[in-house]
Formats: sequence, C-alpha cells, structure tokens
Amino acid sequence: MGDHAPDGEPPPPEVEPAGRVITTDGLTKDYGAVLALDSLDIVVGEGVTGLVGANGAGKSTLIKILLGLLAPTRGRATVLGLDIAQHGEAIRRQVGYMPEHECLPPDVSASDFVNHLAQMSGLPRAAARERTADVLRHVGLAEERYRPMGGYSTGMKQRAKLAQALVHDPRLVFLDEPTNGLDPAARDDMLELVQRIGHDFGIAVLVTSHLLGELERVSDHVVILDSGRLLRSSATTEFLDSTGTLLIEVVGETGTQDRMGQALAAAGLPCWPQGHLIAVDTTRATTDRDVHDVIRDTACDLGVGLARLQADHRRIEDVFREGGDHVLPTS
Repeated sequence: MGDHAPDGEPPPPEVEPAGRVITTDGLTKDYGAVLALDSLDIVVGEGVTGLVGANGAGKSTLIKILLGLLAPTRGRATVLGLDIAQHGEAIRRQVGYMPEHECLPPDVSASDFVNHLAQMSGLPRAAARERTADVLRHVGLAEERYRPMGGYSTGMKQRAKLAQALVHDPRLVFLDEPTNGLDPAARDDMLELVQRIGHDFGIAVLVTSHLLGELERVSDHVVILDSGRLLRSSATTEFLDSTGTLLIEVVGETGTQDRMGQALAAAGLPCWPQGHLIAVDTTRATTDRDVHDVIRDTACDLGVGLARLQADHRRIEDVFREGGDHVLPTS
C-alpha cells in the first residue's frame, strides 16, 4: 500500500482511536419501504466480534456501508480510523471481505483465483504467489488448490472465499455468514479458523451469523441487531453470566428425578423439572445451609446417583426473549 491517497480522496488521518476498529454514530439506511438500519451506534474492537440477527436484520447492509459500497441515508462511521464517506478506497485496501453469496468462477482454480486477487490488491507477482500458497495452506486447501472451484464442495468453496479475504494481509476482515450451508463438521472447522484469525493471526474479525450458538463459541464481543436497531452490544462473557440457577442430573430407577425434586423442595430449595434435569433457584433458597451441601446430602439420603451439578448460564438467545421480537436458532 502506498502512503498517498488516490486523487480526489482526502489523506487518511494518522491517528485512530485506541482499541477501536469500527465506530458508527446514528448510522441509518432508509430504503423508503424498508428501514434497514435505524440510528445505529456501535463500537467494535480487536479480536472476534459477532454480529447476530435474523435474516433482514441489517447485517449485510451494515457491512456494505462500512466498506464504502453503499452510502448511508444518515449518520457516519469510521473503519480503522478512516471515515467511510471520505476514505472508501483506503478502507478497502486494509480490509478483507468474505461475501455470503456464491462468487467463485467455476472454471478457475483456487490458486489462480486467490493469486489474481492478491496481485489486484497491489502485491508484486512473487509475493502474491507466496501469500497465496500460505493462505490456502492455512484454510486447508493446499492439496486441492489446483482444482477448478466448480468441483468444490460447499465447505471448500467457503474456504476459498475466506482465503481471498486474507491473502493481502488485511488488518480487519468482514466474514458474512461463513458457515452458511455447511454440515456440522465443516461448520466446526470454519469456526476454528475464524477464531484463529482473530486470536492467533491478530486480524480483527467482524463475523455475521443468524445462529446464536456459533457466536457464543468464537466471539469476544457480540452485537445484536433486530430489524435494523441495536438490541445489545457487550462482551460475550456478559451474556453468559450465571443465572443463579443450579442444574442437577440424577440417575436411578424410574421416578428418581421426581423424588429428588420433591425432597429438595421440602428442604427449602425451590426447583422445577427442566427436561431430564432439575433446576434449583439458589436466589430463593430458604435453608440456612450451603445449597450444594443440601443437594449432596439429599441425594445420599435417597440413595440416588448425582451425575451432574452445574451453574446455569444465560445465553444470547435470552436477550431476544427479553427484548426482541425474534428468537433465533441456536444451531
């Protein structure tokens, strides 16, 4: 990348906000019949940030605006310290983008495709070849890199799209639904790659998904959109705080769970069945003893096996139940 801005584009600022990768202020996109983004204020930092919302929540619209490919109706945003309205080209030189939809030429190999895009990004021919080989190896396409991509499986195509987003060594990558269409095993592999990019490679990641469980697994921070509005933005750990509920699994003959629940209630522990588990509300316990001791002693008195005792945690899905109109799938 050169040090000078293209003709007609103001020089980029030399200082960017510390720890901030993306900032939006009142960002709005109004199509008339549809309000895709509604006064969106978010801050995205380093690491992996998950952008979650139902289809139509505004995730892809936001990415296109941040890339300078779509103009907002109102508001402003910066990416890597660069204003999207003034520095679109400079932003795109430093950002990688993996689109959701099919974009691969079927008669071209992954090696030729990624190498071509590396050279288009400004890398010299020798450096482009070297970077192409490295990135295809990182995404798991080293052995298949010379095959035409039309014969690739869905998982391989997603890896090829990821490779082209990384080949120019960006500071930030936008990954739009990278697990779309993948089977569970391929989905796990892709999520592992996403986590490595953000944590091992040191590249900031904004990854979108409509599957809540995926973002809980790999994201440091989660931004939840609902119909173009910000529902919540916080560290993933804040979503997963303890609820004050203990989950108990007991083993034994038929009726063991019911007997255990009745005995715990009699001992002053409010409880209820939760599938094959017993949920105990520790915040409303009326016993003076330690709750864990009561559970252990009750199981011993009944002669039942205590298979599991763990704290229940909130999930990202709970945010939708509490404050949004949509409940998204978890897997």
